[in-house]
Amino acid sequence: MSPRPAPYQAISSMATRQLLADLVLEHERLSGVRWQVESVGGVDAARRVAAGEAFDLVLLASDAIDALIEQGHLLAGSRVDWVLSNVVVAVPLGAPVPDISTEAQLRRAVSEAPTLGISTGPSGTYVETLIRGWGLGELLDQRRVMPPPGTPVGRLIAQGQVALGFQQRSEMVGLPGVHVLGPLPEPVAYTTTFSAGIPAQITPQHPDRVEVDRFLHFLTSHPSQSFKLQHGMSADRKSTRLNSSHITISYAVFCLKK
Repeated sequence: MSPRPAPYQAISSMATRQLLADLVLEHERLSGVRWQVESVGGVDAARRVAAGEAFDLVLLASDAIDALIEQGHLLAGSRVDWVLSNVVVAVPLGAPVPDISTEAQLRRAVSEAPTLGISTGPSGTYVETLIRGWGLGELLDQRRVMPPPGTPVGRLIAQGQVALGFQQRSEMVGLPGVHVLGPLPEPVAYTTTFSAGIPAQITPQHPDRVEVDRFLHFLTSHPSQSFKLQHGMSADRKSTRLNSSHITISYAVFCLKK
């Protein structure tokens, strides 16, 4: 069956927006199949999927995908882990550079920053919990600058509204006006696994399932790896779950099966 003429629709969180934009173009170049990915805040994306909005694929942090599977909005066994991203710390370009090489030094940097920016979603929740665990909860409440929905913390850093910010590396890389200091130090480093899940209505018998599986395979295939590195992300292929038996052949051969 030929792919449909209209683009296939996916929804993702903002952390993978730019990476997916590049991957969609590369997938279309290789296969001729068009995808359109809408990137919004992860909480909003999960809420829309749970409300029954129709998509061909959902791409969110792994815990959000697991929750949607448990709720029956995504197919059981359809989760595919496709990219990893760590949380980094950043300051405005040209600002004094604090030492964040140890947990103690990071805590000191947080306590001395006049304003703090933390992303929403799982990584932001982790950083907030970390800071509160240091006994700096009151300070965080006083100094935190909340980004509007869909606005990356990096943009607030570049505008000088945030003195010390935390967000996924993919949303900081190449952003003008931002100096990325590096990832959170061990033992408090944090890495988010981004996963894909297939909506409940896209069963194995669904006419669009072949193209959904094809795109899923591309997300974990060798041609996608250089794009992930360019965006400051990585892939751990050992943790990737490929649940369709035909997603074991090379991507090039898979595209020839259209």
